[in-house]
Amino acid sequence: MKKCVFAGSFDPPTTGHKNIIDDCLKIFDKVTVAVMVNPQKACLLEESERERLLKKLYEGDSRVKVITFDGAAVDLLERENTVFYVRGIRDCADLEYENRDRFASLKLKSDMVTVYLPSDKQNIEVSSSLVKNFIKFKKDFSDYIPKEILGDFVSLLESKNV
Repeated sequence: MKKCVFAGSFDPPTTGHKNIIDDCLKIFDKVTVAVMVNPQKACLLEESERERLLKKLYEGDSRVKVITFDGAAVDLLERENTVFYVRGIRDCADLEYENRDRFASLKLKSDMVTVYLPSDKQNIEVSSSLVKNFIKFKKDFSDYIPKEILGDFVSLLESKNV
């Protein structure tokens, strides 16, 4: 059985994230989606809220496991017993950033295999940062959040008075 890890902040989970996870499911038997804890990042949502949204997005699909992880991605790969680490790529800047991270990670886990999956054309501009800016400027962000979790996300924002 081939399995992979797709990790990120998912603050919030976007249609771009869903696109990459769906593509993972075409390649791998199991996908671990990991909400990574990054205390240096100011997040809109708590880790537990992001995990809950991702679990709802894939409820009923036993091939997807959603977790929160506080540690290095290479440690997560060890814990999940896989060498496959999936990264979504929107453009050349993403590729350069991810490649630098890959080379550093290979020094820690030499058997790691990084799988780059390109965004679909309709998701090329989608990012969590874009969604947060739309929220800040009170613009419609609904095209960038998967419809399955849009209502839940809006409710979370309302509960936070955002």
